[in-house]
Amino acid sequence: MGRWTVTPGGNDSMHQASLRNDSMHQDLPKTADLVVIGAGVVGAAAAWFATLAGLRVVVVDRGAIAGGTSGAGEGNVLVSDKEPGPELELARYSRQVWGEDLGPYGEWWEFERKGGLVVASTPAALGALRTLAERQRARGVVVREVSGAELHDLEPRLTREAAGGALYPQDAQVQPMLAAAHLLRLARRRGAVVRTGTEVVGFLRRRGGCAGAPAMSGGCVGAPATSAGGSPATPRGGAGAPVTGVRTPHGTVSAPAVLNAAGTWAGAVAGLAGVELPVLPRRGFVLVTEPLPPATVRHKVYAADYVDAVASSDAELQASPVVEGTGGGTVLIGSTRERVGFDRWPSPAAVRALARGAIGLFPMLASVRAMRVYAGFRPYCPDHLPVIGPDPRAPGLWHACGHEGAGIGLAAGTGKLIAQALTGEATDLDLTPFAPERFEKGGADEPRGE
Repeated sequence: MGRWTVTPGGNDSMHQASLRNDSMHQDLPKTADLVVIGAGVVGAAAAWFATLAGLRVVVVDRGAIAGGTSGAGEGNVLVSDKEPGPELELARYSRQVWGEDLGPYGEWWEFERKGGLVVASTPAALGALRTLAERQRARGVVVREVSGAELHDLEPRLTREAAGGALYPQDAQVQPMLAAAHLLRLARRRGAVVRTGTEVVGFLRRRGGCAGAPAMSGGCVGAPATSAGGSPATPRGGAGAPVTGVRTPHGTVSAPAVLNAAGTWAGAVAGLAGVELPVLPRRGFVLVTEPLPPATVRHKVYAADYVDAVASSDAELQASPVVEGTGGGTVLIGSTRERVGFDRWPSPAAVRALARGAIGLFPMLASVRAMRVYAGFRPYCPDHLPVIGPDPRAPGLWHACGHEGAGIGLAAGTGKLIAQALTGEATDLDLTPFAPERFEKGGADEPRGE
């Protein structure tokens, strides 16, 4: 493939311009029911569902809307790459929310039910894929085995070397920057306030103990709030001083609930409240080709070993090909994973691995020019499960983060579940597997499956 250049995000300047918030420097409201930290897709979804539930919401982000991981993703809404377990249940639920609750707005963020095609290169890989598909099917995933010959009916340009595969019609795609922007626009229509360029530098804390209180407070009441940017007060009953709002360079906002949806930076935000959250950056690159004829690649196509790469905890470079077309004709090529901190510097080894894997799936790509490559950081947790729900170590602080590479797909469901929990409703899914305090109990170092 041809020359490439590195850009900071996955979408063009026109989309970037459309995401600017003209009111970024206006005064902050003094009070709210909920402050959301992070204007990516997860934070935007939480804001939207919270406003639907009648809450007064303020969203703050130190950067732009979708300025982090959401601006550097492919927009995957997948069930196919999840092992049976809590993440698959969340993925199935979130796919339903994207298609039903948010279905009327799907055109706004280019929601496309394109389906996923998983390709096995050898009989052994096909056998492993068949076993996974059977386990997924038992948990409600729609999947159909595809023969080698049928693969080419679905994807005529696919390699002739493939042994077979599996078709997942529920897999879909969205344009994540548009999703974040429009979800926040919907939230603003219902009264939400969005302030970009507004960094949270500390939390308001209430000095006192815990007693029964509304769900949003995390169960704590006490004396009037005071400003505190560091560690919580001396814990009572295992909990620190309740969080009652946020401090920013532009002022404070008092609120009984603060949601940490800061993506890769969620660990640092949690640290402001004196609690540990092991969310780490996991870098990935995506290649973008020159525009090609329509339907050059019809589905989201990836190699069967991609599931293993997603589940790996190895800090070294992991690469497995994922290829998909876009409405504009370009083809997006992923996927790599490596833990290198926040280093955005281009990795020739990663880019070569992307190109080599893509050509292995679609040999015709060998003659196609690559226009650019972009980098992003997935918010990685050691057990490969997101963190969703209230944090009893700092009552009033909630988390919706750590989704790693599945954040776009899981965002809609996460946002709806957070809104249900905030308002005291029974949540549609059990949030126990995603509890923030699980990392202090041990046993959260390995992926959780069934």
